[in-house]
Amino acid sequence: MRFMFVGDSMTIGRAGDYTWRYRMWQHLSRCPGGPYEIVGPRTALYEAGADAPVSEAYADPDFPAEARRHLAGWGEGWLHMAPLIGGAITETGADVLLVSLGLIDLGFYTDSDQTADNVRAFVAAARAANPRVRMVLMPVIPNVRAESDAPFAAECDRFNELLAKAVADLDTAASPLLLASRPEAYDIHADTYDGTHPGPTGEHKLAAAFATAMYQAWGVGAPYGG
Repeated sequence: MRFMFVGDSMTIGRAGDYTWRYRMWQHLSRCPGGPYEIVGPRTALYEAGADAPVSEAYADPDFPAEARRHLAGWGEGWLHMAPLIGGAITETGADVLLVSLGLIDLGFYTDSDQTADNVRAFVAAARAANPRVRMVLMPVIPNVRAESDAPFAAECDRFNELLAKAVADLDTAASPLLLASRPEAYDIHADTYDGTHPGPTGEHKLAAAFATAMYQAWGVGAPYGG
């Protein structure tokens, strides 16, 4: 089973991070039912000041090169990934997409309705490439901006409602969709390093949310062990 991590800055991570991708790789490595493979067209982390993600300076230098693969980008959202996902699936043969997107869209590019339209475009493109692809979608976790920007907070809430509706509308037996639960007890002041991007505890909680959704709904993997 081939997994591809799709996301924004919370997923790609910056130089020196472990990333929740690393935590998920560790989890899958311990799970029965494999082999599980991580796929994706990219491997690098974001590096401040660079024109493109170029860093391979993961916090654990022993993170295997083949497990670093992903489709994530600093400043990229549903708007950017919808046109890319079909080609990425065709290239890698991905079976399962673990997707965490939306915050950057709502913050800089599109409103909640437009962002939800891009979710639907993403799903259609993914299925055109692999009609049996499975997807787990993470709701937007409002960041520190939402504490002082009420309209932005409202857009986050509305998008999450629209995301839940899209999952309910688009879920099929052939290509199932899951809506992951917001990570349990996620605290942006304790689980992130800047009010947005996950630190070590946040990384574990994000990985656990994806792992729990897959195990409970599909029997894939195992309960998250940290």
